[in-house]
Amino acid sequence: MTPVGIQTELADRVLGGWLGRIAGNMLGKPVEQGDLWTRDRIDRYLRRADALPLTDYLPEPPAGTSGADGAGGTSGDDGPPLRPEWRQCVRGRIHGSCRDDDVDYAILGLDLLETHGFGFSTEQVGDLWLLRLPYLQTFTAERAAYRNLANGLKPPLTATYDNPYQEWIGALIRADVFGWTCPGAPRRAAALARRDAVLSHTGNGVYGAMWAAALISAAFTAPTVRHAVDEALAVIPASSRLARAVRRVATLHEAGVSWEDTLTTMAEETAGLGWIHTVPNAAVLTAGLLHGDGDFTRTIALTVRGGLDTDSNGATAGSVAGVLTGADAIPGQWTRPLEDTVRSAVFGFDGARISELAERTVRLVGTDV
Repeated sequence: MTPVGIQTELADRVLGGWLGRIAGNMLGKPVEQGDLWTRDRIDRYLRRADALPLTDYLPEPPAGTSGADGAGGTSGDDGPPLRPEWRQCVRGRIHGSCRDDDVDYAILGLDLLETHGFGFSTEQVGDLWLLRLPYLQTFTAERAAYRNLANGLKPPLTATYDNPYQEWIGALIRADVFGWTCPGAPRRAAALARRDAVLSHTGNGVYGAMWAAALISAAFTAPTVRHAVDEALAVIPASSRLARAVRRVATLHEAGVSWEDTLTTMAEETAGLGWIHTVPNAAVLTAGLLHGDGDFTRTIALTVRGGLDTDSNGATAGSVAGVLTGADAIPGQWTRPLEDTVRSAVFGFDGARISELAERTVRLVGTDV
C-alpha cells in the first residue's frame, strides 16, 4: 500500500499537471498562429499592453484596436488578428477553460487507459477516436489518420497514407497522460506514448510524443529541470533531429547563452520545417523549461513568448512545471479563473471537473489493468 503522504504528494503533482496543461494552453491560445504571431510580435503586443514581464494570462487587445470590439483581434500596425476564441482566454474574461484539442487529447488518453488499460493497442486508440472524438475537432495528422480509419485502413498505414503531417506536433500533445500515470518511469511512459503516436505519426513525430511523455514522467522524481530533460532524451534515438535540437538548446543554456539568443539560434538551425513541426517546437519548449528553471509562471510565460505553436507548447510546459511544483504551488492567477471546469469536444466529458479528472488519473497509477 502507498503511504498516505506519498499518495497525497502524487495527487498534488498530477493535479498540477492537469492544471498546468490547461493554464498553459489558455495562455498561448490567443496567439496560436506561429507564422503570423512571431516572437517579436508577441512581445510587441505585450509591451503595448504594459504586460511585460508576463505574469498572468494575456491581456485583451487595447482599446482602439480592431479586436477591442470587433470579431477579430488586433490588426494592421497592431499585429495580426488574435484567434477567434481570445475573449474566453484573456485575463478578466476566463470562466472555466475553453475547448481545445491540446486538452481533448489528455482527456481522451485518460478514457483510453480507463477503458483498455495499459495494454491497449494502437487499433483501440483509433476505435476510441471514432467513438468519442468529432472529426471536425481533429487537425493535420490526426484528421488524416481519422479519415484513413473511417475508410477502413489499419495502423500503421493510417499514419502514412496521404498524410503530409507525419512529423508535426500532434502526437506530442497527446502524451501527457502517459507521463502522469507512470511517475518516475520515463521508459514505460515513452513506450505507451509510442503505441498511441504511431496511429498518426512517424519519425520525429513519434519521437516527440515519446520525449514528452518521458519528460513529464521524469518531472515527478528528477531533482532539476535539466535532469528531467536529460532523462527524456535517453528514450529517443540520439541521432534523431529531435534529440539533436534538444541537446543543442541544453548546451546553449549550459554555456550561459540568453533565452532570446538561444531561440534566435534555433530558429536559424530549424528554418524551413514550419511552425507546427515537432522539432522547432521542442526547441522552444526546452528553452522555456530550462530558462524557467522550475518556476511555473516564468516557464509558461517564456514558452508562450517563444512563439510557434504557442498553445501546444504552453500546455506541455505547464504540464511539466505543474508536476514539478504541484498544484498547491501554482499561483492562483492561473488556477482560479479555470473554476475547476474543463470544456471538451470528447463525448461525455464536456463540463468535467478538473479535480475529478486528476483523481481518476491518480487511480490508474500502479495498476496494470
